Amino acid sequence: MSSNLSQTTAIASNSSRSNHHHNHHLHHHNHTNQLNSNQMNRIQTTTSIQSLISKIQQSLSSPKTTVDRKNFEKTYKNMNKVVKLCQHSRMNLKNSPPFILDILPETFQHLTTVYSKHEDRINVLDENEYFRIFLDNLNKKCKQAIKLFKEGKEKMFDETSTYRRNLTKLSLVFSHMLSELKAIFPNGVFAADNFRITKSDAADFWKNAFGDKTIVPWRYFRQSLHQVHPISSGLEAMALKSTIDLTCNDYISNFEFDVFIRLFQPWGSLLKNWQILAVTHPGYVAFLTYDEVKARLFKYISKPGSYVFRLSCTRLGQWAIGYVTPDGNILQTIPQNKSLCQALLDGFREGFYRYPDGRNVNPDLTLAVTSMPEDHIRVTQEQYELYCEMGSTFQLCKICAENDKDIRIEPCGHLLCTPCLNAWQDTEGQGCPFCRAEIKGTEQVVVDPFDPKGVTLQRQNLKNLSACNLSNLLNEDKNSHNHANNNCLPIETVSKISLDRDSNLDENDNENCFEDPSSWVESLNTQSSGES
Repeated sequence: MSSNLSQTTAIASNSSRSNHHHNHHLHHHNHTNQLNSNQMNRIQTTTSIQSLISKIQQSLSSPKTTVDRKNFEKTYKNMNKVVKLCQHSRMNLKNSPPFILDILPETFQHLTTVYSKHEDRINVLDENEYFRIFLDNLNKKCKQAIKLFKEGKEKMFDETSTYRRNLTKLSLVFSHMLSELKAIFPNGVFAADNFRITKSDAADFWKNAFGDKTIVPWRYFRQSLHQVHPISSGLEAMALKSTIDLTCNDYISNFEFDVFIRLFQPWGSLLKNWQILAVTHPGYVAFLTYDEVKARLFKYISKPGSYVFRLSCTRLGQWAIGYVTPDGNILQTIPQNKSLCQALLDGFREGFYRYPDGRNVNPDLTLAVTSMPEDHIRVTQEQYELYCEMGSTFQLCKICAENDKDIRIEPCGHLLCTPCLNAWQDTEGQGCPFCRAEIKGTEQVVVDPFDPKGVTLQRQNLKNLSACNLSNLLNEDKNSHNHANNNCLPIETVSKISLDRDSNLDENDNENCFEDPSSWVESLNTQSSGES
């Protein structure tokens, strides 16, 4: 038996050696297939997990709020409780923007208007994503305010306490929420596509990225914006969110996006402008009220030219600059009809804005201003001929008939000269002087006059070309290839003339169709103490 076992072992050993090479390759092949299979399984598993996580995040981020009468009543009770707490005599709240005792009642009044317009079809509001998110956020912010009073106790009556400062921040958030609600639900009716983002480039971005949505989660907004304007780090993303998310709900609405664009335009250098003004500039202050700005600048009352700037809370999309005057007063101005960079640069040259937040070093914004080219508007042949018949020119301001148009009102697109717009606004003119539409921004423009000589030359060339073509056709009929080419233009030239003329006809048909970047002028000698 021992011999047989040895023979069997030897045979097995020889067989193993003879097949070793073949088995090695087979094993390697199978191992490779197994690796590929494992990799595919891992990829599929990872994709499934990512999909699951995305769905979970989406479900967690979407408010569970149900819009019905019961929820409206709960919201009212929360708002009413905050109002009663703020009415305590020892609170001594100042009646200046943002005044929470005005903001919350006005918010409730507007919500009542919204509800009354949908009372018989409340399901429409329940299906409205923006409204659900708004109502959920409003209740959360009310609960935060109530919690401040509960935890702060006696400290709530101390205007210098952290609890009181946090209540002021919440007042600003409530103010932003009210402005947004009025814009998205004007007169209690959902605006939908009727809400217009002021700058055309920004409006195109929103439409391409989010379609007809009114509001999107911050993380989706960040991803889409990053594809156009790269965000360098997580810290930068957090800073950006703190600037653009005015209602502090982790969502970005088209209203908030529009405000951000108007503040940091133009679109092409959006994040660069934001970094210059809101990240690195020592004069920028976030979430401060007018009263807090005055208190901050009072420390530099003996240092004229000290200044800070912030987002205006009553005119969202515009800037408010507070500064110390040579005679020791603290004034505030709202720049209009020029960019903030230009306003700060002009104010520095005139001696008004020299020390940002009292510091001796003032950033030079010259490059930021020179990198914002003016938009050129070409006058078309039709516009030229129409205004010639009226004894005028397209580029002449139609209000004063003296200066050329150099500024465009947004979003309506009407053109006029800067002195006329300033005069109109100084006389408390409301909206655009032509159509009365809200002025959400302005842009410096240059109107390039129409050149009739160029068109005459083009017409002569085209006429000669037509004669040449007719001659060619006749010659072809006679089987002749000796074309008279004296006045013929090359095909490339003809195509360019035709394309140039077509583009002139298609663009700038009338002065109502113009839109795009730049904003506001300052009234350095105007005090707006009641504005925030």
